[in-house]
Amino acid sequence: MIADTEIQDLVARARAAQAVYERMSQEEVDAIVKGVAKYVFDNAEPLARMAVDESGIGLYEDKILKNKGKSRTIWNNLKDKKSRGVIGEDSDSNLVLVAKPMGVVGAVTPVTNPIVTPMCNGMFALKAGNAVIFAPHPKAQKCTEHLTDEFMKVVKANGGPDDLVQVVRNGSIDKTRELMQAVDVVVATGGPAMVKSAYSSGKPSFGVGAGNVPVIIDRDVDLKAAIDKIVTGASFDNGIICSHEQFVLAPEEQYEETLQLFEATGKVWITEDEEQIDRLRELVFPDGYLNKDVVGRSPREIAAMAGIDVPASARLILLPASGAGSDDVLAKEKLCPVIAILPYRNFDEAVAKARANLLVEGAGHSAALHSDNEEHIRSAGIGLPVSRLVINQPSSLTAGGSLTNGFAPTTTLGCGSWGGNSISENLDYKHLMNISRIGKVIAGKPVPTDEEIWA
Repeated sequence: MIADTEIQDLVARARAAQAVYERMSQEEVDAIVKGVAKYVFDNAEPLARMAVDESGIGLYEDKILKNKGKSRTIWNNLKDKKSRGVIGEDSDSNLVLVAKPMGVVGAVTPVTNPIVTPMCNGMFALKAGNAVIFAPHPKAQKCTEHLTDEFMKVVKANGGPDDLVQVVRNGSIDKTRELMQAVDVVVATGGPAMVKSAYSSGKPSFGVGAGNVPVIIDRDVDLKAAIDKIVTGASFDNGIICSHEQFVLAPEEQYEETLQLFEATGKVWITEDEEQIDRLRELVFPDGYLNKDVVGRSPREIAAMAGIDVPASARLILLPASGAGSDDVLAKEKLCPVIAILPYRNFDEAVAKARANLLVEGAGHSAALHSDNEEHIRSAGIGLPVSRLVINQPSSLTAGGSLTNGFAPTTTLGCGSWGGNSISENLDYKHLMNISRIGKVIAGKPVPTDEEIWA
């Protein structure tokens, strides 16, 4: 039962707006979607500053790159896609495909991505002909309200209706829950409790699961190049990207060289002092649970909390782990620029250790592998319980899609049944539209006999 009159009013206005928007052409829809992306691209710097100031986490320079990168790649992926009216015909099956909006999308947005997640999910909703209502994290409220106002300027400038993009103001858990029960479909990009609430709303929902990306360095690769990519990915935006590298698995005979190359980047602080490792382990995981105070903080800030002095130039803290899976809490998701490393004897053992980590936390999300061995690549793809295996790329920058791989550009990464999600791929506009199929007799298609069917 929907009791909050504010939510009732938001949804009623969204339905009225969507009914008008549904009649707009593909060209008009695309002009609005492009305008949303272009606003974020053109205003990447002030939006990055706004995000850091309100959320208190992440890195300003990286948020600029994120704002530009996500707006660019998502629009590039959407711009030539049909999403209104007849979107395709299959001559072999004699089917005509017709896109239909779902209606009103409720989009729950996180503190970790207060700019690009509303942009991304808003673009997907609008591309498919829907209205969208954002329900932001309390520490993303100002960012989301600002974006909503700016996105509506884009809508109106391109002939769209009032109230097509709205936001829950003075938000609360109860309001978000009521919104999820009132809309037609929910996109929940946030913590486990919020995702579970979305799936309990009684409405179709798309959620995400926990990340905890293991990264295997194979024996045949350029070690320095692999390490440079891992540092880039793991340190990006102070480690708050769910697809960032969390746990490095290196060949045992190259382990010491691997540590030296990490240190040689000038961006990684390493300690093999057991007391320091224990202090950082206890800081990041007091009583075995992630400490929210380290999320998105800099290496220097995190180390200082443990009474350790780390240079301001450090972008990443690397800690030797005592084991994989349940043998060391450092094998869990850390959401900060602290990662672990462990040697392995052979490739099968590396995959087993990566799998052990994922089964503790992060199953269904992502893993990374630096390898030129196709047999190993496929073996890892078969053996790991993940929805995406990122090969020879910085995982945090590419698992969510890029201009150089085939993953759909997104900020919402489905984790399949492993992660309690309804999809095991990157959320895209296609997930937010219904498709009607017009089916006709396939002329000249031979009908097999029973003997042929059961042969």
